Amino acid sequence: MEAYSEFAGVYDMFMDNIPYREWGEYLIDLLKEYEINDGLLLDLGCGTGTMTEILSEAGYDMIGVDNADEMLNIAISKREQSGHDILYLNQDMREFELYGTVRGIVSICDSINYITEEDDLLQVFKLVNNYLDIGGLFIFDLNTEYKYRQIGDATIAENREEGSFIWENNYYEEDMINEYDLTLFIRGEDGRYDRYMENHLQRAYPLDRVKELIKEAGLEFVTAYDAFTREPVKAESERVYVIAREHQKEENGT
Repeated sequence: MEAYSEFAGVYDMFMDNIPYREWGEYLIDLLKEYEINDGLLLDLGCGTGTMTEILSEAGYDMIGVDNADEMLNIAISKREQSGHDILYLNQDMREFELYGTVRGIVSICDSINYITEEDDLLQVFKLVNNYLDIGGLFIFDLNTEYKYRQIGDATIAENREEGSFIWENNYYEEDMINEYDLTLFIRGEDGRYDRYMENHLQRAYPLDRVKELIKEAGLEFVTAYDAFTREPVKAESERVYVIAREHQKEENGT
């Protein structure tokens, strides 16, 4: 499932068009709306730690989990610069283990879309339920099938002095799988460019099926929004935010 290797080194550079601060404010507002004002949070699929740092700045005690060594190395470098007390764990989100429960778990920037097998997604949801405090909150986002269809078979390219990339996209509607081949040209210290190639797979999940898997995992579905709004999910939503809550342990009295 590890998708980022050489791209990790230039990920933040090419993602500088993403308004992480605004995304962070939205996420924090959602957490506080459900009275998660402080305490221990898990950032599942934390990548280079940008959102983990934002949540730490907001006063949360943070754990970050990711299975890409290169991404975590950058996250650790950010932690050294900020001085924030963040625990990073190199783990596959399908098998992650914590030392105890947490008040909330977040997973954004379409990390969940990288779970391409439904059984694996169910397992992630079960682990989330297991490691949440009683009544704890789970917030995650998803790229939608509508978005993948809009991208279709497009090719995207970007060129900068430090590096460039070519993104060749294909969406397979029958399997709801979005595949993109990423060709990177990264400038080395000697000024020459090295070429690297990566293959990424993401899957679209209908919201109704996500709700069923949430319930099967023992979680309680709370709501879903068209991303960065409080509006309901629409047919044209490109990204959605899903909110679920732990409740099974409470019901069982465990």
